[in-house]
Amino acid sequence: MKIMLVEDEKITRKTLTDILKKENYDINSFSDGTEALNSLKQDNYDVVVTDLRLPGTNGLDILRSAKEINARTIVIIITAYATVETAIESLKLGAYDYLLKPFSPEQLLSILKHIEQLSNVLSENEKLKSRLEFFEKKTIIGSSAKVKVFLDMIKMVAPQDHTILIQGESGTGKELCARTIHSYSHRKDKEFIAINCAVIPETLIESELFGHEKGAFTGAVKRHIGYFEKANGGTLLLDDIDDLPLPIQVKLLRVLQEKEISRVGSTENIPIDVRIVCATKADLKERVNQKLFREDLYYRLNIIPIVLPPLRERKEDIPELLIHFLKKHGAEDKVQYVNENIYSILNKYDWPGNVRELENMTERIIALSPNQYLNTTVLDPLLSGTNKEKVTENPFEGYGGFDKYILSKEKEIIDWALSKSGNNVSSAAKILKIPRTTLRSKMDKLSMESLPEL
Repeated sequence: MKIMLVEDEKITRKTLTDILKKENYDINSFSDGTEALNSLKQDNYDVVVTDLRLPGTNGLDILRSAKEINARTIVIIITAYATVETAIESLKLGAYDYLLKPFSPEQLLSILKHIEQLSNVLSENEKLKSRLEFFEKKTIIGSSAKVKVFLDMIKMVAPQDHTILIQGESGTGKELCARTIHSYSHRKDKEFIAINCAVIPETLIESELFGHEKGAFTGAVKRHIGYFEKANGGTLLLDDIDDLPLPIQVKLLRVLQEKEISRVGSTENIPIDVRIVCATKADLKERVNQKLFREDLYYRLNIIPIVLPPLRERKEDIPELLIHFLKKHGAEDKVQYVNENIYSILNKYDWPGNVRELENMTERIIALSPNQYLNTTVLDPLLSGTNKEKVTENPFEGYGGFDKYILSKEKEIIDWALSKSGNNVSSAAKILKIPRTTLRSKMDKLSMESLPEL
């Protein structure tokens, strides 16, 4: 920490200078205010300790100049001629503290130690804020040809207001793609709202999307503003659009055509200005053929289709993604230990969970790697464990217990139902003749059970 000391009393100046040097502070001392002002313009000081009465100028002028040159410079005023007025004025001008002579060197050292601690905290906060701002931008990572294709498409269509349909497997970054579209659009300073149609109960989804009036149904004790109104002027992402119930599909089609909504329990038409982006991991065309998705809505949504490639089709992006996730999760110190052997192991895996799975895997690598090192002894068991269920010929082999056998059987049946329904949860629940919420609960449980054990 670099300190400027401005004190015209020779003994006080020398005593404080010697003590501060012993404490390993970088200190420049001055007896004249004008010399101090010139030095302020040439050097960067973290702290200025100045007497109030000085030859050439006064301490308040030094305080003013220090703050004008660098608002972060901390100024401590010392004086033997204190008045309430000067104390108030110095604090108004931004003085950090005010020491009355005579004072002990320990008092000044205590203040400086506190400043150091504060400076360290602020510095750490700045780093965290900078990292947060960087990762909140949620930029699409990758330099492969496939990434370039859909990035070029995003930049081309983002400034327009056409409806966009994003298609891709789970974990490919559909919401990130939608956010990127929003950030490149003229709506970037307005709301971006993402909702998942699959997780909202059928009984509530109309109210959640379009809102409701007080008394519209039992429990509607006050007016509720829906997502379309909340996103007015901005962008609304409807994720898992394939799971939208057929009656709500009709209402969505009307919104797209008329650019207006009506709340549940009201006949008033409310104009809206919302960019609608939809996302799905299902084959919507197949869902149309199965009469599970309206054909007219499909064509209305499919004006601009964007297909996101799975990670297995752009493995050349894995190194860039791995480094990004290491930095995102605070493991910058491990980046230097990433090598070609690690990339080779990661490239051998098919990544059924795509980019999201790679990020989760990166977090596990960070947690399981000793100190700052990354090594293949950490990666091998993770990947072999993850692949085990994928490659075994007998899916029940090695479960070693009734409960796990039953869970595996449930998973097989649910997979079959989802396949028959075009990966639509509501339709799969009807096939299995169980409530949709029960199926969703079982899927969550099975997803947890199917994680590789460490």
